[in-house]
Amino acid sequence: MIRSLPLLHRIAGKRVVVVGEGEMGEAKTRLVERAGGIPCGEPEAHHAKLAFIALEDEKAARAAAKRLSDKGLLVNVADMPELCEFTTPSIIDRDPVLIAIGTSGASAGMAKQLRLRLEKLLPAALGKLAAGLQDAREDMRSKFPDGADRRRALDEALAEGGMLDPLDPDAADKITEWLTDAAQPTGPEVLEIQLNSNDPEDLTLRQARLLGTVDVLVHDREVPDAILDRARADALRRPLPYDEAPAHGLTIILKAPKA
Repeated sequence: MIRSLPLLHRIAGKRVVVVGEGEMGEAKTRLVERAGGIPCGEPEAHHAKLAFIALEDEKAARAAAKRLSDKGLLVNVADMPELCEFTTPSIIDRDPVLIAIGTSGASAGMAKQLRLRLEKLLPAALGKLAAGLQDAREDMRSKFPDGADRRRALDEALAEGGMLDPLDPDAADKITEWLTDAAQPTGPEVLEIQLNSNDPEDLTLRQARLLGTVDVLVHDREVPDAILDRARADALRRPLPYDEAPAHGLTIILKAPKA
């Protein structure tokens, strides 16, 4: 079970309270400004929804957190994860792509080191690919009117080795070619996965990939949540028996390990 719900909050042009001092306060101010927000003091809290508190004095920090939380703001308190109603992840910026790495406040240092390693893997042109896909949205809707078909076509193109593989630095230049040549999905597909164990770490790479793209997940009631949660969060889930014929997309029948 995840400890936090990851969200990307748009603050451009909006006030964000920063109650801080010294280097910690400056860092939070820069963070807000980098996202286009307008740092403000506590007296302007009625205009804001978020607040950063960066005070060395623990008692003062706790008091500020309570005041602002009581006013309806979500608060982040530096170095006090138990008081944080939201946390700030370590960010990889490939505008408009943002990759956020968080540990629910457990270790900012670990999040930072993971970011530094991933930075080496992700091409600078990743943002160009995302922007190109955004510009091609209407063309994609025209090519693939059905949402499930559109998602399957994109999944195939963006997969490892696909025409639009995000790790290919030239992928953004292939969007037009992909739209021209991409074949229409063949219709609804049903696959069965027989689990070997109830440990999600025993899933094969293919099984994990399929679960990540499934539209309808039909499963034995004995399959644990730890495996079900490997599927897309917005996939339709139904326990067996399930007799409805698939209308579109990918349906996976997930069978519990044999006794």
